[in-house]
Amino acid sequence: MRKTFPLLLAIILIAGNANAQHSGSSEKFGHTLNLGLGIGYYGYVDHNIPVIHLNYEFDVAKDFTLAPFITFYSHQHKYYRQTVIPIGVKGSYYFDKILKANAKWDFYLAGSLGFALRNTRWNDGYDRELNYHEGAGPLYLDLHIGTEYHFNKRIGTFLDLSTGVSTIGLSFHK
Repeated sequence: MRKTFPLLLAIILIAGNANAQHSGSSEKFGHTLNLGLGIGYYGYVDHNIPVIHLNYEFDVAKDFTLAPFITFYSHQHKYYRQTVIPIGVKGSYYFDKILKANAKWDFYLAGSLGFALRNTRWNDGYDRELNYHEGAGPLYLDLHIGTEYHFNKRIGTFLDLSTGVSTIGLSFHK
């Protein structure tokens, strides 16, 4: 992932700047429902896990949104099954004007802050320490870089790469 991330970033920036047309109007980014599917790659999980993510963005300031979010993933280990539900808020700053991106593209950096509800179910016959736990605590932190391509004024598709949960999905604009 360390080599893939810079390559994807370069492709995103080049695609967004191709035929860039900068308009003088102030673009609004909020009032957007984002539905995503993806993978999680946390250090304590043995493999990539499927993730479902939902957030709703609100305009807060020029080029800045806040989005309450909820995410769901579950993974199976040899001795237990764990379900994790991060809940919090994602703050995004859009760089469209700086990058002179055309109206079809949005580019952002973001950070998520919240907490993660965890439910661990141990398999029958597990005879070791039941309080075994590795990895992150209840505080949920995530850094993002992403882009959205607008099919039209109402629908777009996005790619959100992050330090914990990366998703691809659909955006529905009000």
